[in-house]
Amino acid sequence: MRAIFAVIRAWALISVMLMGIHEGSIARNTSFLDCSATLQNDTLLIENSRIQRTWLWNRGDLQSLRIKDVLRAASWDFTPIRPDCFLPGTGSPVAAGELEIEPLAESTTEPAHLQVRVITHFPGLDVKRIFRVYPDCPAIACDYFLKGRVDSAWAEPGPMADQIDRQEFLTRFEQTPRVPVMERLAPGGTQWQTQMVEFYDRTDVNNNLVISSRSLAFTRWGTARGNLLFADDLLNSRSLFMLKQAPCSQAQLAYPGADFLIRSGEFLCIGMGMQPQDLDEKEWRPCYGFVTGVSGADEWSKLQALRTYQDHIRIRKPGRDLMIMMNTWGDRNRDAKLGETFALRELAAGAKLGISHFQLDDGWQSGISKNSAFGQGSWQDNWTRKDYWQVHPDKFPNGLMPVIEQGKKLGIEICLWFNPSSHNSYSNWEADADALIQLFKKYGIRTFKIDGLQAGDKLAEIRFRRMLDSVVAATNGEVVFNLDVTAGKRMGYHYFTRYGNLFLENRYTDWLNYYPHWTLRNLWTLSRYVPPQSLQIEFLNKWRNQKKYAANDPFAPHLIPFDYIFAITMIAQPLAWFEASGLPEEASSIFPVVKRYRELQADLHSCQIFPIGDEPSGRGWTGFQAVHGKTGYLLIFRESNQTSRQAVKTWLQPGKKLSCDALLGQGSDFTATVDDAGKIVFELPTPFSFALYRYEIQ
Repeated sequence: MRAIFAVIRAWALISVMLMGIHEGSIARNTSFLDCSATLQNDTLLIENSRIQRTWLWNRGDLQSLRIKDVLRAASWDFTPIRPDCFLPGTGSPVAAGELEIEPLAESTTEPAHLQVRVITHFPGLDVKRIFRVYPDCPAIACDYFLKGRVDSAWAEPGPMADQIDRQEFLTRFEQTPRVPVMERLAPGGTQWQTQMVEFYDRTDVNNNLVISSRSLAFTRWGTARGNLLFADDLLNSRSLFMLKQAPCSQAQLAYPGADFLIRSGEFLCIGMGMQPQDLDEKEWRPCYGFVTGVSGADEWSKLQALRTYQDHIRIRKPGRDLMIMMNTWGDRNRDAKLGETFALRELAAGAKLGISHFQLDDGWQSGISKNSAFGQGSWQDNWTRKDYWQVHPDKFPNGLMPVIEQGKKLGIEICLWFNPSSHNSYSNWEADADALIQLFKKYGIRTFKIDGLQAGDKLAEIRFRRMLDSVVAATNGEVVFNLDVTAGKRMGYHYFTRYGNLFLENRYTDWLNYYPHWTLRNLWTLSRYVPPQSLQIEFLNKWRNQKKYAANDPFAPHLIPFDYIFAITMIAQPLAWFEASGLPEEASSIFPVVKRYRELQADLHSCQIFPIGDEPSGRGWTGFQAVHGKTGYLLIFRESNQTSRQAVKTWLQPGKKLSCDALLGQGSDFTATVDDAGKIVFELPTPFSFALYRYEIQ
């Protein structure tokens, strides 16, 4: 099979490379699965069974002509006034554009898809766009790369939000804009409503992670912040969306003050995360990218369209990507206890809970980090000690093998914490990559928490990506990275998403910043726009620090059942953020729940999962719906309230009849008919009770 794909790949590359040489000739259509790309005369078409995009080739300086929603037989025709991509100081193309079409077979991490590379040659600068189109996906992604040199500024002087209302800015922008434009959609018309979604990481200081706002597009340009834009065509009940594949707005490099420029019938995605001084004349430098998709105008259609693309970014393998991880850092002892005896004791205690992964956090290594309980170390000069990432000889005198072997006996995989050296913009990334590869080869460690990232400049970001890519390549995609987004300048929810999952937040009873309904709320709000399967979500030792919470606080963790606290994490990757050996005996009562959950986890996580009910507040009825055609799951939480029966709004269609089988929690089997508002009545016996149901539409 691989030989066949190799032949297809070679044929496709050879045939389409000729297009760049003989621009204007009629090209053969290259198809792969339900995806295809064609350059015929001066028109480029990329399509699959859900979306078509047509551009004026224009020597590779693409100008959008049309986007079609194939499923709904609806399309938008554009007037090609100017190219979709604009970089200040580049001028017009100086040579014929190049086109390469490459079918890519499924890998260990990425589904099969068609890749279309467009290279445009400007004076002194080459621009490469790699379009990715996946089968049965209503969106097409585009990754940007630049090479060369530009003698021009790529930002307005001062925050764009301050400049945009000035008439001289508007006039100048129409003539010679000074901000990079990645994508331009100009469907025309005056009746457009937009929804912007802005995301926040740095969860050590942020506890409100999603902000959404709606507005009507106006005839004048306006700015908008956020990674995600939905644009509703109000005259035709259909929608376009753009996802900016970049860090959160407040963490982006070379940020122009906004992510989108919007006016009636025209939407621009701006800011590429790069300045002219970041360019290299010989090497392609990666920029931010974008995704453009189509959907119906209703909320359900838009969310499903976005999620369908997101589910194509990385294949989730049950034996590799699904986990119930335990990490001891949550009890705030840091590395004070860490060692072989402690690790073996933790494995025994963790097995009583049913965990699948045990992660040794900071302190397993010979080097001393800045957070060590044994004195201030460093996160920058790790590279100066060749033994920094060797196993600590005193804490683990027999190496890691005794811990790993005991883990195998108990069915628990051993994982490690890792903090790459930030010195000189990660100039020693190769040594860090080699350390990770050697840990994989020697011990079989394949899950690493990556902490301490400070991607404050483009070179740091590039080198960090090289480190990750090198490890992925050397391990055939078997390594999973838990990328920490709790602090610093990091990659957020829509960038570097193909490497594993996100360690979302540090929460501690020691500092009163852990409340189960806060954790539930953050997961609930994010899950609307981010696959919750890609998030590690914590549950803590609720018995610690009881006296620190006010006696009259009804939401104090110790008042909430432990199985309820665990259930909050089930649609994500559960993170046991504690020392299991410090739990009371009653904690092991959740073992049957965890055991049953592990039997269901792969099927549950194969669904598209979205929030339902009320936004968690500690007082409502809330939950999640996992959708897989006519079947799926409903996870329902009764928070602290006195209502034992409640109608909860779902994503099910009104009038549908369904049967619900109770699998976990305090619910009972029932049948129901969805009411006109999409609601179903659920019944749970007590405050802070939950139920997981498998449903089937009859």
